[in-house]
Amino acid sequence: MNKGPQETSDFLNAFIPKLDGFTGSADIVIAPPFISIPTAVGTLGGHSSVAVSAQNVSDKDNGAFTGEVSTNMLKELHVEYVILGHSERRSIYDETDAIINAKVKKTIAAGLKPIFCIGETLEEREGGKLESVLRTQITEGLKDVSDADLANVVIAYEPVWAIGTGVTATAEQAQDTHKFVRSVIADLYNTTAAEAIRIQYGGSVKPANAAELLGQPDIDGALVGGAALDPESFFGILENSAQ
Repeated sequence: MNKGPQETSDFLNAFIPKLDGFTGSADIVIAPPFISIPTAVGTLGGHSSVAVSAQNVSDKDNGAFTGEVSTNMLKELHVEYVILGHSERRSIYDETDAIINAKVKKTIAAGLKPIFCIGETLEEREGGKLESVLRTQITEGLKDVSDADLANVVIAYEPVWAIGTGVTATAEQAQDTHKFVRSVIADLYNTTAAEAIRIQYGGSVKPANAAELLGQPDIDGALVGGAALDPESFFGILENSAQ
């Protein structure tokens, strides 16, 4: 819940010119709050290298669901991605795997791309439950998602204990977990699907650690929180990850 329309405009007007000097290859997606999406789309003006994501969406099309936003509304605003299952949605707003699964399927059906978040708490990791927690989140969150539809899903692994804390999983920890996540996809689908799916790392990613984290073989990108609020910092992550 950062950056209203004016702040979003200011951010993009500072960030977009930096892309002229970016020589790497990356799919760049920004995810402003609902109220700032029109400003983001308008400011980008169809800039081909930056897509817009919503931070959430309803699994309903319309009706008496006060405060909710539908996939059709997002499509009208030219949104391409939707972040679903973020740990804050799970822990603060009690979104279950079943709710997240309904949103994933609704998002895919609308032709949008889910950024499907998974992650364990520190207690779960230290209790030896990392793999069982992630396997359950993946299995239940992607229930009834076909092989063909999986091609439009991005998985974002975010250890809950590393979000907004300044604590980051080591590159080795992150790689090991991403490798496990890929193995679960192979079990649920097939090896080809597992190799093709994009798995991002999230959790205190910043310019200083981007190169090491994104240099790991099974880490395909980053879901960036606090460090993306400043255009200089966000571009620094892009630059360093391209090295």
